[in-house]
Amino acid sequence: MNGSAAAGPDEDLRWMTAALNLGSWSLGLAAPNPSVGAILVRHGAAVGRGATAPGGRPHGERIAIQRAGEAARSATLYVTLEPCSHTGVSPPCVDAIIAAGVARVVSAMEDPNPLVGGQGHARLRAAGIAVTVGPGEAQARRDHLGHILRVTAGRPCVTLKLAETADGFASGGAHDARLRITGPIADLRVQVMRSTHEAIMVGVGTALADDPALTVRLPGVDLKPLRVVLDTHLRLPVRSRLAATARDVPTLVIAGPDAPDEASRRLVDLGVAIERVGLDAGGRADLGQALRALAARGLTRVFSEGGPRVAARLIALGLADEVALITAEKPLGRRGVPALSEAARAALSDGSRYRQHETLDYGPDTMRVWRRAE
Repeated sequence: MNGSAAAGPDEDLRWMTAALNLGSWSLGLAAPNPSVGAILVRHGAAVGRGATAPGGRPHGERIAIQRAGEAARSATLYVTLEPCSHTGVSPPCVDAIIAAGVARVVSAMEDPNPLVGGQGHARLRAAGIAVTVGPGEAQARRDHLGHILRVTAGRPCVTLKLAETADGFASGGAHDARLRITGPIADLRVQVMRSTHEAIMVGVGTALADDPALTVRLPGVDLKPLRVVLDTHLRLPVRSRLAATARDVPTLVIAGPDAPDEASRRLVDLGVAIERVGLDAGGRADLGQALRALAARGLTRVFSEGGPRVAARLIALGLADEVALITAEKPLGRRGVPALSEAARAALSDGSRYRQHETLDYGPDTMRVWRRAE
């Protein structure tokens, strides 16, 4: 019996699930490339594992092959995305797979990138390698959504996170002290979510009201996602934490075309990058253009904590691919700023636009997750 003997559907799915779990470790780190997990299996045992390295190189397949060495010959490769077939910064992964003597490749899905788009699988078959496509596809599409949208729609995927009191408010009145809505368990979950994205985005209203740091605060984790502020008129103060720490943590402000040049110069002097985009019908920095600008910078995954107004716009435009709403146990007990507009809540209830995916409890707080209907 050789290592290439075809496994049954259940075993294929079991190994692919393991590859998907492996690939998820690099979410937020692999851009501009997708976070691909790869496992080489021979005689029913894993002989090599790999996930796309930080910065996108090397790819998961190459790492798995290198770790397997001679054991890769006649093995089965489980990979969460079609292996690349074009020469970019590095040679194609299909060349390494063929050279390693792999007998069978199981891919979760075809790569929508027109530079690959089935060509990787075709080259493997032409080399006499058996190819199976499809096990774990649904999860692979979710994990690779940022890559998929970047190559098909020219934008990253967006996860929208909001916190609300039990009676639906994101904050108190204009002069109220900043609310601490969620508890430590939910707060820790948010930090983990931040760590799986390459950028954390807020509107200037949130930046002015809360003066956030927008950093990943996890023990032993040294990650610095790009901090993005949607600031049409460049109102971000130079003494804000975001501006003052821009030389240590990458910070980008997305402004309108007519934002004051002097304000731009002051922020640039502090290390803030400025990107100008056109305005939407409401006179605000166009969100679609902003996301396309982020994709052009190589970003695939954006975590939006931008507050109710940015949230309403993302949902209305169908640009929020996943919505995570964390509801606290305690009410505000007075009038405040609603976390979601009536229109945004209606969109989440509209099954043709969004579908509720799961409900999770984090101590006294509850997180409900919706995904955009495709």
